[in-house]
Amino acid sequence: MITKDELQELFASTETYRIERTVSTTDKDKFGEAVCAFANDMPDSGKPGYLLVGVRNDGSLNGLKASDELLQKFAALRSDGNILPIPSIAVDSFSFPDGDVIVVEVQPSDQPPVRYRGRTWIRIGPRRDIASPAEETILAERKARNFTTFDARPCFGASLDDLDLDLFQHDYLPKAVDAEVLAADDRPIARKLESLRFFNSVYGLPTNAAVLLFGKDSRRFFPGAYVQYVSFGGLDKAATILNEHPFKGPIVRMLAQIDLFIETTIARKRPVFVTALREETRTDYPKGAIRELVMNAIMHRDYQGNAPIHFYQYADRLEIVNHGGLYGRARPENFPNVSDYRNPIIAEAMKVLGYVNCYNRGINMVQDELEANGNGKAEFSFRLITAFEAKVALAGNGAAEISETGRTNSGIGDKVNEKVNETPNAATGSSQGTVEKTVEKTVEKILSAMKGNPSITQQQLAKTTGLSRRGVEWQLNQLKAKGIIRRVGPDKGGHWEVLT
Repeated sequence: MITKDELQELFASTETYRIERTVSTTDKDKFGEAVCAFANDMPDSGKPGYLLVGVRNDGSLNGLKASDELLQKFAALRSDGNILPIPSIAVDSFSFPDGDVIVVEVQPSDQPPVRYRGRTWIRIGPRRDIASPAEETILAERKARNFTTFDARPCFGASLDDLDLDLFQHDYLPKAVDAEVLAADDRPIARKLESLRFFNSVYGLPTNAAVLLFGKDSRRFFPGAYVQYVSFGGLDKAATILNEHPFKGPIVRMLAQIDLFIETTIARKRPVFVTALREETRTDYPKGAIRELVMNAIMHRDYQGNAPIHFYQYADRLEIVNHGGLYGRARPENFPNVSDYRNPIIAEAMKVLGYVNCYNRGINMVQDELEANGNGKAEFSFRLITAFEAKVALAGNGAAEISETGRTNSGIGDKVNEKVNETPNAATGSSQGTVEKTVEKTVEKILSAMKGNPSITQQQLAKTTGLSRRGVEWQLNQLKAKGIIRRVGPDKGGHWEVLT
């Protein structure tokens, strides 16, 4: 961090591309844009940039009083999710006779371009501006000089033809880049991919992250890039397999499928009698906690291995095992307080899509939700060394009802018997498992609701089906793509047509 003497020299420094002075303490957008611009280090100076709060443009101080609340506010700029990739910053305050100065020191990013709310900001001398396409290319090429993580490396043997470019342009790009910037961007698709670290111009190849996120057949390059769900009728792998379902395909699509599956199948609700006359609805596993654990497994796994992520459901617990142990700075002794990213580009993409938060709060949130639901805390095992394992116990009375054989004495037993009838037919290879039947019932509810009310909104569909808004949106996109429904007119004021 800068010293007090060095800071005084900056008050009137002519190195304006490294300094932004302000007396405002409330303009969050201004602060975020400044941090983003310094992190991009357009002049490639390799020197940190400084946001000086409490300093006028002429270098004089305005009498600011630096409280702990203000310092925390500026420190939160790093991890509030608006600046991606997450910048490296330090915040401190210094006292002078004419007032305090809050200093936000921003290190140049080794993963440019850095964006604030989907826009790439840079410093051009004394002013801040949005990067042009040519300037974005310069920043992307700078990243390519020193790709260090597996997901940033070029995928040898792949080409743009191996990517689902519609998925990238229609499902991902509008969420990653500001709409106004996107509308003015007429660059070739390779340049758009490159600006988000999905294409390496040095080799002329998509990166590993691009193939994993948008690949038409990602398992051709990464055989273990899928999630294997298996439901067992007992307490171990020797028990009867009740249902199995592999989640495959590009990660962008797989995330939505798994999100819906957890909501409709894993987070199963059941009535529990609290007294002889009153019952409450309980959930076997809280959706948010299980979703976080599975998404973390997808984000942090080692995709160079051939084994899939194991998502196993036993009669008394869930187990999630992903290939690759703790990475980088994360160690068993400091987990979960210290985190690191094996796949920072994939992590950023999942943050853009809304599936992870990247605030290093996920595990704490998981433990809080599990305890509130009666599951107890999740157990994390590091004994496998090359893999990471998480175990979650079945909640409350459901766990107490399980006998030593792994069968149950009440509601869980009914569930097991129902699922046995849904086991895939080994002779024909056909599968009518829980996933497919749940989706079919959900689709029927949606189509029936549309026929009854063509003007029905997504919020109303969510209430009708019991899905989240994201789950409804995913189902509608699938039905439109298959030609089963279409939207006539605008989102507001239009209506649905069922075509079959």
